[in-house]
Amino acid sequence: MAREVWDIADSLNPFHSPSRPVLFRRVASSRGVIGIAGLALGILLAAPGRTVTSKYLNDLLIFLDGAHRIALGQVPNVDFHTSLGPLSFYIPALGYALSGSLSAAMPLGMALLTVLLAVVAGEIIGSRMRWVLGLPLALFLLLIVATPANPGEAISELSFAMFYNRIGWSALGLLFVLYLPRLPDAPRRDTRDAGAAALLILLMLLTKVTYGLVGFAFLLFMLTDRMQRRWVVQALGMVLGIGLLVELLWRGGSTYVADLGLASAVSGSLPPPGRFLDLLSRNLSDLIAFMILSAVLLVFQRSLRDFLFLGLCLTSGVLIIEQNFQIVGILTLGAGAAVVCERLMRAALSPKRRRIAALAPTLLTVLILPASAGNIANLGLHAGLALADNGEQVPLPRYEGIKLVRTFGPGAFNRFLRYGDTMVDGRVALEALSPLAQKVAVMDFANPFTAGLGLQPPKGDYPWYHWGRTIDGAHFPPAEEIFADADIVMQPKLPIERFTGRGMADLYAPYLTAHFRVVADTRDWIVYRRQQ
Repeated sequence: MAREVWDIADSLNPFHSPSRPVLFRRVASSRGVIGIAGLALGILLAAPGRTVTSKYLNDLLIFLDGAHRIALGQVPNVDFHTSLGPLSFYIPALGYALSGSLSAAMPLGMALLTVLLAVVAGEIIGSRMRWVLGLPLALFLLLIVATPANPGEAISELSFAMFYNRIGWSALGLLFVLYLPRLPDAPRRDTRDAGAAALLILLMLLTKVTYGLVGFAFLLFMLTDRMQRRWVVQALGMVLGIGLLVELLWRGGSTYVADLGLASAVSGSLPPPGRFLDLLSRNLSDLIAFMILSAVLLVFQRSLRDFLFLGLCLTSGVLIIEQNFQIVGILTLGAGAAVVCERLMRAALSPKRRRIAALAPTLLTVLILPASAGNIANLGLHAGLALADNGEQVPLPRYEGIKLVRTFGPGAFNRFLRYGDTMVDGRVALEALSPLAQKVAVMDFANPFTAGLGLQPPKGDYPWYHWGRTIDGAHFPPAEEIFADADIVMQPKLPIERFTGRGMADLYAPYLTAHFRVVADTRDWIVYRRQQ
């Protein structure tokens, strides 16, 4: 017992170089604690078996539609189009397959991913950072994945919307920790490092390609490190080899690239300078803390590689957040700052500089503690509301257990309640058709009916349309492609995303007139059936 207390006290001294036995115990302990933390977060998320949302209900329906399609044998970018990677749909599909419930699909899928990333974090952080720095960073990154909330939004705003961004932020943060060499005297394990890096790169490439490209650029940069070059080369080989194997099984790579090209033509251009200035001003405190830490390291160490690495953390974070539906939380800065702290702790510094460097963990706390605390509160709120079974049921039969809750002002809550009313009206219209409807396409942001009513999905369409991000008046998929397999087309009178609904109605009106006929005109929908 006395020995354990001494080890803990010893590890709290950030400048002390531990002996080899103490180091091994500490690495093993860090891995175990990180693994337990990931498991606890996953259980907290998945155990209620329900989904609670207070915002972006339409975004959630995209991925439930995708999970339903995969359950019926469809393959992303083969049977339906998407500019998101296939794992964005296979993750909820795995949760759906294991639970048999759409209400548990997202929580369970993300819980399993959180546990997987905890194992990777234990290997990377446990072997490269002293636990007084590594454990807070690991919790920060795992909470990003586990928490059902869009980064930077209020604690009360519960949603699984844009969960692919949270995966990307977390995976990229873990990858950046690999910039550090393993702890002194720790055994060299190139295959583990390479496998962890390759897993993170492939996860990002197959979820949202933006993050994967940054990660791939980071690996190329790491080739400049002679001490770590061997595992980097192995990782690049694994990424290419596994990528080719995935394509042989998937056969959707070329379509994925084409779908990415369409989305990039719509929303891939750089924004005006005012947009960047707004982002920088909203994240000013984080940027100041990161810049101070970076300046201290660069003055003390005078390393070009450090300068390039810190520049990658900053510029990639700013460019990524600009592309996201997010204005607060440049989450690469937390990982970059933790790396800076570890670099300073390892450096041979004069007593004066050592006293200055000892303040570095305080600035790291400024970067990661507020976000971590908010995410813990958000995750606990989701678990509590899910266990209490609070909220309004999303009103289609196969969405049982998915609840819309009011946790803030009435505006968004009432809007999504009204969206639920349109689902009821559409369901009544579809069930009144003779013969009964199958293969329903919806000219709106998402299609609530295919998964919500258990219908056979059409092939060749998109689960997600978004005016100004995936389609616009000059760039859009041809009607002959997205409606080729549809028997029914639903045109909303009150679309959940009005620009998308109105834009699609204008774009595709000639094709509908030529190939479909109106069979129902209700309060909320115009229903078209294909002409025989």
